[in-house]
Amino acid sequence: MKRPSNLIAVLAAIASLLPAPAARAAAKASGGGEYFIYIGTYTDKASKGIYAFRFDPSTGKATPLGLMAETPNPAFLAVSPNHRFLYAVNWKGNDTVKGDTVSAYAIDPKTGKLTFLNKVESRGAMPTNLTIDHTGKTLLVVCYGGGNVTGYQILPDGRLSDPTAFDQHTGKSVHREPGPHAHGVIVSPDNRYAFVAELGLDQVYTYRLNAAKGTLARADPPFVPVPPGTGPRHLAIHPNGKFLYVNDETRPAVTVFRVNDGKLQQIQELPSVPPDYKGRNATAEIQIDRAGKFVYVSNRGHDSIAVFAVDQAKGTLTPVEYVSTKGKTPRNFSLDPTGSYLFAANQNSDTIYPFRVDPTTGRLTETGEVLQAPTPVCVLFVKAQ
Repeated sequence: MKRPSNLIAVLAAIASLLPAPAARAAAKASGGGEYFIYIGTYTDKASKGIYAFRFDPSTGKATPLGLMAETPNPAFLAVSPNHRFLYAVNWKGNDTVKGDTVSAYAIDPKTGKLTFLNKVESRGAMPTNLTIDHTGKTLLVVCYGGGNVTGYQILPDGRLSDPTAFDQHTGKSVHREPGPHAHGVIVSPDNRYAFVAELGLDQVYTYRLNAAKGTLARADPPFVPVPPGTGPRHLAIHPNGKFLYVNDETRPAVTVFRVNDGKLQQIQELPSVPPDYKGRNATAEIQIDRAGKFVYVSNRGHDSIAVFAVDQAKGTLTPVEYVSTKGKTPRNFSLDPTGSYLFAANQNSDTIYPFRVDPTTGRLTETGEVLQAPTPVCVLFVKAQ
């Protein structure tokens, strides 16, 4: 029987809305379901704090949820392994609201709403980055202005304890702002070590981590130097724990280290922008996909995401492509948990731009979508119910 032409048109329209097979497969492999996308912001203009979207990776659609928590300059966010608690640095305050703190929130798994739990001192000026160990017992924060790293225990109800670890960096390098400026922190896959990128001193530190007690101890040697003026900023570590990747803000480049029982050996450095680009640029963020096949780096100035392929035996990188983020100053980005999407936050365009990720090549393609948020500087995915 011949189908009416209007029915054929309807069926075609429905088919066009279905996600690509790769996206459906990735969503199924990750356990399916939806995610909250929390957006950390700078609050010196229109923003009031942490915003959120609800994201369905099977369709690629993100629905705005609005303001989740009012708080000063939540410039970086982290979630506990059980997805019950969210933590934010408060990178300055104002005349009435205190900054230089870390805030703890409980997550409503159905609505995404954040309930304030407590706030603790960062023990240094301008906390910029934080991470949680893999057991969910210890939170570590680094301070750009203070040049220090501070540790806290995460209590059973999600609140943060008083500081249980503190280490102050000292010295200077060749940067315009002299002195230590700790900028990034990450925990090794085996949970035994924490690595800290010390931008101001051109060093990458290694600490022995006791997650049960929330304590840190400098390793031997305590750090490895990089060339003066490099400016190590953030870090990503291969899932096998054998390679550490650091984006260098002021060079700008990516430095690769081999990791052996916490000890770091530099094995590669390569630019984060195409060789023919001569304009100003500073890197901001670095991430590695869950399979350890591709490393992604954001460029502010070139306003792009650089994609690198990982040599699985050597850990070294090969450039794949450089993709415009369709906005100004991509400070932060994040791969979604299915590995099918990358969301780039354009700080100076008030936009978040999603890309589809090719799992075979690592390449990024435009989705045609654009999300709006005031001064977005951090993107965090959290499992929703």
